[in-house]
Amino acid sequence: MNRSWPAVVKSLILVLAAAHVACGDTGEDPGGAGGARLDSSGSSSTPASTSASSTSASSTSASSTSASSTSASSTSASSTSAGGNPDIWIPALETSWHWMIDHPLDLDDPMDMGLVDPTGAPIESPPPTVYDIDWEFTPAETVAALHAMGAKVICYVDVGAFEDYRPDAGDFPASLKGNPDYHWEGSFWLDIRQIELLGPIMQARFQVCKDKGFDAIEPDEVDGYANDSGFPLTYEDQIAYNRFIADLAHSMGMSVGLKGDIEQAEDLWPHFDWTLNEQCFEYEECEILVDTFLANGKAVFEVEYDDPFSGHMTDRSLFCDQANAWGFNSMEMPLDLDGGRWPCR
Repeated sequence: MNRSWPAVVKSLILVLAAAHVACGDTGEDPGGAGGARLDSSGSSSTPASTSASSTSASSTSASSTSASSTSASSTSASSTSAGGNPDIWIPALETSWHWMIDHPLDLDDPMDMGLVDPTGAPIESPPPTVYDIDWEFTPAETVAALHAMGAKVICYVDVGAFEDYRPDAGDFPASLKGNPDYHWEGSFWLDIRQIELLGPIMQARFQVCKDKGFDAIEPDEVDGYANDSGFPLTYEDQIAYNRFIADLAHSMGMSVGLKGDIEQAEDLWPHFDWTLNEQCFEYEECEILVDTFLANGKAVFEVEYDDPFSGHMTDRSLFCDQANAWGFNSMEMPLDLDGGRWPCR
């Protein structure tokens, strides 16, 4: 892999070092899992947490008005979107998408392609126009084939945790590796304060995405500060690193979504082009995405999980009406993100 360290990336470290000092507030993130971790994904939207006790009708009011007022500007975004680069693809507010990171995407498999639900039954919703799939599993030929179908492709990359099964695992110094991310086998939190060490590794991973033709980056595990990482990470450390990741993607000509990290959405939405959230309904925390991303013309991709054994909600009637009213691109999906989807619209 390319390990070059362009001047534009070096300069980001200096900028973000200042941001590290300047950014304020402290916060805690109730989550730590990031959707489906062992695999990876690249679907062009990111949905988020939901709650079994639903936030449905109770939270439609003012936030719903805010969402409807931005729907007309689905192609517009704030001046900070895409790093000011008009050539970077940004998803429309209403986008049909699919997220499949469990294994290499099979273009001939209707379940892999999100054309049927996880049981194999046909679905009436429009076919996906955005696919979020793994940076390592996906060859350039698959990205090109999806482009030929008129779809955009998001590159799933883990930026906040070390995965011992990845091809570049040997590039991570021991000093970067922290406590296990107990949700996912072979995964360990990273010391995101060491941008001078992590930066070249992430730049190389993003270059793989770029070389394969991906349109955007979905950076996962960006909330180490709120987890038992093994490092004394602060709110400001996470803000600095996440801004670095966003600036890096933009400098390489790709859009980037805020994956999870909902507690920092107010500080980070100007630097990301869209967001992908898991279970915001289950955890009753969706409205912040309405007030930040949607209110500023940026798409929200959101997923609730069908996993009765772990207690995750399985009834779409608990969240789809509210998700549609707000303008979320919400779906119910299997926890492993291994194919098939139940979109809300």
